[in-house]
Amino acid sequence: MTAFYRMVDRSPPLPDDLIERLSLVDTATIGHVEHLGFVGDNIRPVFPARVAGAALTVAAPGRDGVIVYKAIDLLLPGDILVISRVDRDDIACVGGGVAAAAKAKGVAGIVIDGPCTDVEEIIAAGVPVWCRGVSAKTTNRQFQIGGSLNVPIACGAAAVLPGFAVLADNEGVFVADRDRMGILAKSALERQKCSVAVRSHLASGRSIFEFRQEPTS
Repeated sequence: MTAFYRMVDRSPPLPDDLIERLSLVDTATIGHVEHLGFVGDNIRPVFPARVAGAALTVAAPGRDGVIVYKAIDLLLPGDILVISRVDRDDIACVGGGVAAAAKAKGVAGIVIDGPCTDVEEIIAAGVPVWCRGVSAKTTNRQFQIGGSLNVPIACGAAAVLPGFAVLADNEGVFVADRDRMGILAKSALERQKCSVAVRSHLASGRSIFEFRQEPTS
């Protein structure tokens, strides 16, 4: 049986102004007000990083190593590769080779609801990767099962549509449609300004219940 690879037209990159705002936003700030959109599921960064970009989605089943490289061929600078491991197995589909190829295309980061491999090579390449642990078992381009690109996927606990805005930092990964992410980014920046004042208030030994936010002009 011939492997079938489904590919849908990709979405444009995120606007520069949205990326600029997101570069100052913490996922944990959004977590104060939003309950959907967090990838979760113990998906953690390989090394400390913060990125924002448009999701290029991948549904990658089994040991097929072809589908991820097909996705890399579609990458535009600033994209974030979001990979759903359809079979929820312990097989790594991202390692040193994928990191090198993705870096050459200008990828902002990679998010996988499965393990990675070749951790030292990923770190050396400087490609931010969020994943669920590490595995010595890997995909192989000889195993051609099939897969899909730029389709709605489930990555961890979140639904991710092609072109969704992705924000990933040391606390987690959050995804939302672009309009919603823009609204959340604005409110998150305002909340973070308030948090600075709250931290100063608490550090002085005063009660949180005594805090009063000064009005802004």
